[in-house]
Amino acid sequence: GGSGIAVVGPSTLGESDLDTVVATYTYGGTTGSLTARDVITENGSLEASQNADGDYTVPSADTILSTVRNRILASEAESRGMTVSDDDLTAYADDTLGTSDFASIAETYGMDEDSVKDILTRSALMNKLRVEVVGDTSGLTAPEAPTAPEVSTTREDGEPMSDEEVAAAQEAANNASEKKYATYIIEIAGDAWNADEGTWADGEGEYAQTLSEYKVTAKGASYNAAQAAYYVAYQQYSTAQSEVSSAWSAFVNDLLSNSGLVLSTLKN
Repeated sequence: GGSGIAVVGPSTLGESDLDTVVATYTYGGTTGSLTARDVITENGSLEASQNADGDYTVPSADTILSTVRNRILASEAESRGMTVSDDDLTAYADDTLGTSDFASIAETYGMDEDSVKDILTRSALMNKLRVEVVGDTSGLTAPEAPTAPEVSTTREDGEPMSDEEVAAAQEAANNASEKKYATYIIEIAGDAWNADEGTWADGEGEYAQTLSEYKVTAKGASYNAAQAAYYVAYQQYSTAQSEVSSAWSAFVNDLLSNSGLVLSTLKN
């Protein structure tokens, strides 16, 4: 309660203070502790946390909480027999960062290579746990919007069109039937489109209902129809993403409800 939390204690630590315990936690019948060094290195590098005076910024309560949370999730994953092999780590780095050149990653983030590997290993382990809990969501990606048709803003005589003329030309182009928009709609709709029949697989389905005012065939459809299909696809993606997020949050919250934590810092 209250209107705010006061900062208590020093905001920096000297080299000799890095091994000071900043939190203790319990989970699964065991007790663990975190030092300032643990929190800093599990979220970045000592060098990045060091100021011009050679001291280190005290980890915030939020950062400590996040680190404890990650440790509890890692403990849960390990209790299920999950591990991260060298091949797993390489694949995870490639998928998430676009490269498994750990030396290059370390240089980019101002860290040493071992620290990079440690952080990515923990993240990969957490990802394995997430997949087991909510399923593989790697294919759950936001759809790309269709590209609007371009219209000229000049008349045939080279004179610029008025705003009203440009708007009318754009509207006409948006309603014109084109093969590329039909292809876009069919691809984004997936199983909702019956290719053999050349129509919607389910006349009561979301795509069929939303696009009922547009003419859609395998040969052509309008940009406006493609936009309507995009909105359906994005809404479906958003709903699925929300369901996954809710399921994962419920799982994590259940784990954390069975844990205990004592912070030794109140730095915001």
